[in-house]
Amino acid sequence: MLTPMVPTSIEATVGPVAVMATPKAKAPVAMRTTKVLHLVNGEHFAGAERVQSHLGRCLPSHGFFADFACVKPGRFSEMLHEKRGAWGSAFDVPMSGRFDMAVTGRIATLVKDHGFELLHAHTPRTALLAAIVSRLTSRPWVYHVHSPASRDSDRPWLNRINAWTEKAALRGADHLITVSESLRDHCRAGGIADDRISVVHNGVPGIRPRRERFPSVGQRWTIGMIALMRPRKGVEVALDALALLRQSGHDVVLRCIGPFETPEYERQVKQQADRLNLGDSVQWVGFTDDVPAALSQLDAMLLPSLFGEGLPMVVLEAMAAAVPVIATHVEGTPEAITDGVEGLLAEAGNAESLSNKITELVTGRHDWTAMSEAAYQRHGRQFSDLAMSNGVADVYRRVLDID
Repeated sequence: MLTPMVPTSIEATVGPVAVMATPKAKAPVAMRTTKVLHLVNGEHFAGAERVQSHLGRCLPSHGFFADFACVKPGRFSEMLHEKRGAWGSAFDVPMSGRFDMAVTGRIATLVKDHGFELLHAHTPRTALLAAIVSRLTSRPWVYHVHSPASRDSDRPWLNRINAWTEKAALRGADHLITVSESLRDHCRAGGIADDRISVVHNGVPGIRPRRERFPSVGQRWTIGMIALMRPRKGVEVALDALALLRQSGHDVVLRCIGPFETPEYERQVKQQADRLNLGDSVQWVGFTDDVPAALSQLDAMLLPSLFGEGLPMVVLEAMAAAVPVIATHVEGTPEAITDGVEGLLAEAGNAESLSNKITELVTGRHDWTAMSEAAYQRHGRQFSDLAMSNGVADVYRRVLDID
């Protein structure tokens, strides 16, 4: 039997609900608790994994306890173990390959032995597993659409496999959660009925770190990308835009925060930086587990994605930190950022457009303080982690028919 690295006792975590004292007070009634098993890849700690970590942390307040079956154990699985239950427990159930369906028997045993009542899948790979495990265990399952599978990477063959896998699996899903309106439209176009889809925007904690300095026109500006560096994030476009800014005499530094998807891609990008003679204008920082602290050192957050964004978590984290965002008109990003209000939006894949938007900010065409405050206020209204967990809990109640 698979066992988690830390205890999953609900009783040890949640006690009875307090009730007001009355002359004829009834005995306290314990909150109904439901265990949910999230099926995740688990090899990275990027946007989707941030969603999963916040759900694991926040869902217990709604009566749902989330644990995670990691089929490609890696950085996210390691962090779950390190957090020792604060985000839920990690069960490592590695697959030997993309179509290793033998793992479904192990997950089904896990579901039965630990009393999970609902499955929640997050990737095309785990959607296929959830569809099978659901049949083996008679548990309902929910699918979380974080990005469009048909255009999630720069590898057409992989996109086709993922899109086919997802479409085949979703015929049996009880409900879909999309992180943006654009993804709901994508699912509708794929033949999913409206009453099987709920939009739950991504959300992050309202962490606004203290800033030691504020940018000003005529001084050096530090803009930063925080991402898993891979082709669809537009790193190459950012480097070309930085070269244009240098040619125009603007003192702008690009700080790249996050790991590269592969060593080959890292070499390719750094060779481009060398060809453009960017030198000290680019800082390669690598992975961080403290995004708010990293944001506090930036004057603007840059996300020049080419495609494949549902609703980027790092955009919401920048808004919570009161850091203006310079991003692209891709998928769900414009649902959080209004051009000229909370940040600026450039055309995807266009280095000149991106350079122009950065120029607008560093030359004072837009008031930095007003933009940062607008971003902070909008996050609080629409994109908190509490709002996200509440929306997901509502979907769970609907699927399980819980009042």
